[in-house]
Amino acid sequence: MPRPIAAPPNIVFIITDQQRFDTIAALGYPHMDTPNLDRLVREGVSFSHCYVTAASCAAARASLFKGYYPHTTGILKNADTWRRSWIERLNEAGYHCTNIGKMHSWPFETELGFHERYVVENKDRYLEGRYYFDEWDKALRFRGLVKQQREFYRKRDDYRESLGAFHWEMPADTHPDNFVGDMARWWIDTHPPTHPLFLQVGFPGPHPPYDPTPEAAAVYLDKDLPLIPVTEDELASLPPALQELRDHNEAIDHDSVVALKHPTEAQRHRQRAFYLANVSMIDQKVGEIIDALDRNGYLDNTIVIFTSDHGDCLTDHGQSQKWTMYEQITRVPMIVWAPGWNGGNAIGGHAIGGGQTVEALVQQMDIGATIMHWAGLNVPEHWAAESLVDAIANPSTYPGREYVYCEQSGDGVLTGCEYMTMVRDRTHKLVHFLDQPHGQLFDLVNDPDEVVNLWDAETAAEHKQRLLAELREWRIRSGLHTKNWCEPYR
Repeated sequence: MPRPIAAPPNIVFIITDQQRFDTIAALGYPHMDTPNLDRLVREGVSFSHCYVTAASCAAARASLFKGYYPHTTGILKNADTWRRSWIERLNEAGYHCTNIGKMHSWPFETELGFHERYVVENKDRYLEGRYYFDEWDKALRFRGLVKQQREFYRKRDDYRESLGAFHWEMPADTHPDNFVGDMARWWIDTHPPTHPLFLQVGFPGPHPPYDPTPEAAAVYLDKDLPLIPVTEDELASLPPALQELRDHNEAIDHDSVVALKHPTEAQRHRQRAFYLANVSMIDQKVGEIIDALDRNGYLDNTIVIFTSDHGDCLTDHGQSQKWTMYEQITRVPMIVWAPGWNGGNAIGGHAIGGGQTVEALVQQMDIGATIMHWAGLNVPEHWAAESLVDAIANPSTYPGREYVYCEQSGDGVLTGCEYMTMVRDRTHKLVHFLDQPHGQLFDLVNDPDEVVNLWDAETAAEHKQRLLAELREWRIRSGLHTKNWCEPYR
């Protein structure tokens, strides 16, 4: 039975698309310009080792909004159908549930438990949903505008050399991230105050095309940005599936990105600058959303969560975008901020303290179980997600998970393997390719940049066997624990 709760908190869940963990200044990356996210870090609780469960959008998001790993949900890649989520439980518990922006469900407009949805999907849809017209498409059409997209970028003389980085040349307010942020602010200002509220805001960026306004890009073009060197030794050590991924991404332009196998440092820097400028544009809109919540009386009893669905290699390790298991992909920012919330004393909760960090390993989907707790709902025993209420109450002593995991099915991009699985503990990471003798093993203590593959190293054989054994036990344990997962929410 649900626990009694006097005043369930409003929950605002902001999710970006493809944002790396190292893109917020207050988390230790001073080259970033993110004053509003910095505020959330200073006044909230940050998770420094938060890991997604899949290396692509839909699989990661379905896992997040269902509470299970992808191998349980069966949603393993983009355009796999998913129609239901734990948002239905918030709906039934009395929350008014609104989505503005990207969720990446399939079909795009499935309800998922929301009372209302204002869908804005990928900027550059070319495979699934190419002729789906979202709120952004309709708004541009009303103004007589046609959005920047792959067909137009391909006509540029510098298309192949740009690595997916192009200035936004249309009016600034038509940029998709500005559009979503402005729509969220408009909804908060216009819709009658609703309590309790679950508001999900999904920004399409910084997913490519990397398309900031010229003014936003200029800030980062003038900065010295950190770039991990890519050596021939590292490239030679890549498993065949990741070698094929490099070939594929150079031959085929996904999301307007032609991923050159050997870009110059100037090309790498320019791509990074445009991507980070997209992050700063989103940061500005996050600040405007917080201001709207404040002036409409929400912040006295509201929890704001900020995270992303996965990261982006941005030429690190010789790779483009996602589909790999490097930290740049699997590790994402996650911040919980609630300046006026009293801690939910009716359900034994704790106020969210300022400027604290949870260093323990957590899976991003754990935030779903935490939201259930805050809402006064029971977390199903067969969920793979675990509540982070104790982590937020005791950041410095929370033990976290011993291991975190990530999965990725072969798809139209990852064509060199059927299935890829990652297991990581505090010191080592192993990446397994189904039915292949090749893999990756990294010593994260001595090689935090993951450039030395120890898969065949005799000195690391014990760690390899230990992590392979854990991978096997996890799949068996998961299958047993989640055997009743389809009842009642699939």
